[in-house]
Amino acid sequence: MRRAGLGEGGQTGNYVASGYSVYEEENEHLQEGLRAKVSALKHLSIDIGTEVKHHNKMLQDMDTDFESTGGLLGATMGRLKLLARGSQTRIFCYLFLFALFVFFVLYWVIKLR
Repeated sequence: MRRAGLGEGGQTGNYVASGYSVYEEENEHLQEGLRAKVSALKHLSIDIGTEVKHHNKMLQDMDTDFESTGGLLGATMGRLKLLARGSQTRIFCYLFLFALFVFFVLYWVIKLR
């Protein structure tokens, strides 16, 4: 084995330089692959951020809609409670008349058979 710089040192130096260039090409190839993956991740994270902002806006709109609906339902329930407290006799009268009507209709249908 000969040392670099003695006799055919140029060939040994070329072999070493050639080995380094193979490693450099491989490193550059791997760097390009890594750059492509990093770029894809960057675009994916930007898309995820955009989607999250859109969904947050939708949730805020839904929250506002639910609050207004809750207020409307609360007012309606208050009116129903007031109606139920004030006119129970009238409701019982209507219920009795309805039951009487159903009884007569059933009696008439059974009699015609």
